[in-house]
Amino acid sequence: MIALVGMPGGGKSTVGKQLARQIGVPFVDSDHEIEARIGSSIRQFFEQHGEEAFRDLETEVIAEILARPGEFVLATGGGAVLRERNRELLHAGATVIYLRSTPEDLYRRLRHDTTRPLLQVADPLARLRELHRQRDPLYRRCAHYVLESARPSVHSLVNMALTQLELAGLIDPSRVAATVGAEPH
Repeated sequence: MIALVGMPGGGKSTVGKQLARQIGVPFVDSDHEIEARIGSSIRQFFEQHGEEAFRDLETEVIAEILARPGEFVLATGGGAVLRERNRELLHAGATVIYLRSTPEDLYRRLRHDTTRPLLQVADPLARLRELHRQRDPLYRRCAHYVLESARPSVHSLVNMALTQLELAGLIDPSRVAATVGAEPH
């Protein structure tokens, strides 16, 4: 199993979907699993119940996902690493790839996004800088591999991830879809 961690807007879901397709396994997004369970958006849950209740639920969902049989690619929420239990579960139960971006690159991607509760503040760039300062060491502690995702295309990030996984002997190159060398349509 492969798990992607990183800041909000760092490309975990986008890269995760393509990576899963390339190696022929299902894609799972922990935030989507949480929303399916609660029957509302994470933002609404956050507003009604607070961050602590959300983090409790997130830990439950991550543990359940990691206990599933079979191989898959998991994209986690940006704050999943805040809980030591989540970092332990992820590091022990998956090959963890940290998609690392600078706060400035994230701000360029997210400045018009109104769906992320932690960024609904007067100065989102300052908030991203603070979140990055707080979370970067936690992502690094949890990860087996760090990929700088500031500039590369999604296609390049997927290929970089595949290369790391192949070099580590974690995936068989013959399992990788024949389209790796082709640009996505």
